Amino acid sequence: MRVIAGKAKGRKLMMTPGDSTRPITDRAKEALFSILGDWIEGARVLDLFGGTGGVGIECLSRGARWSDFVELNRKAIETINANLRHCGFERQATVVRGDSFAYLQRYHGEPYDLIFVAPPQYQGLWLKALTLIDGKPDLLASYGSVIVQIHPRELAPVELQRLEEYDRRQYGSVMLLFYATSEALRTEDESLDDDEMDVDEPAGEDEP
Repeated sequence: MRVIAGKAKGRKLMMTPGDSTRPITDRAKEALFSILGDWIEGARVLDLFGGTGGVGIECLSRGARWSDFVELNRKAIETINANLRHCGFERQATVVRGDSFAYLQRYHGEPYDLIFVAPPQYQGLWLKALTLIDGKPDLLASYGSVIVQIHPRELAPVELQRLEEYDRRQYGSVMLLFYATSEALRTEDESLDDDEMDVDEPAGEDEP
C-alpha cells in the first residue's frame, strides 16, 4: 500500500499484522479520490476503524487540514502512528485508541467534512456506525459526506432519518457507499436546476 498523490506521494505504508483490519486496495483508493477531487482540500476527516490509516493519510497528503483516526487494535494504532511519522503528518492528526462506536456517541467537537467507515467484515458493524452517525447531527458538517467501505456481500438495507445514499461504486471485492444529508442533497439539486435554467434561457434581443 502506498500514498497515491499529494505531498507524500509514493511513500509506502506499513501494513497492520494479522487480519483484524480491512485496508482499502490501491485501485479502490485511487478511484475514491478521483471522485472526491479537490473537495478534500482543507477538509476535516474522521477515519473510523483506522487500520493502517491509509485513507486519512491520503486525505492529508491531498490537502486535508486535519484527520482523526480511531482504532481499537493496539498493533493497528502503532501502524497508524508509524505511517503518520513516515509521511510527515503527525502534527495534523490525532490517533485515538478506543471503540469507534463509543467515540461517535461521546464526540462533541468540530464537525467533520468526511467520515470514512471501514470496519471488520461480515459483522454488520457498518450498519451500526452509519446509524449512529445518522442520529448525531453535530458529527457531520453541513455539506459533508460519509463514505462506507464494505464487501459487496455485506450490502443490506438501512433505515436512516437524515442521511441519504447518493452514490455507490464497486471495485472488485470493495464496495464504496456515499452518503450525505438529505438537506444538502436537495440544496445541491436546486442549485443544479437553477444553473440549467440560466444556461437554457435564450438571450433577449436588443431594443431597436
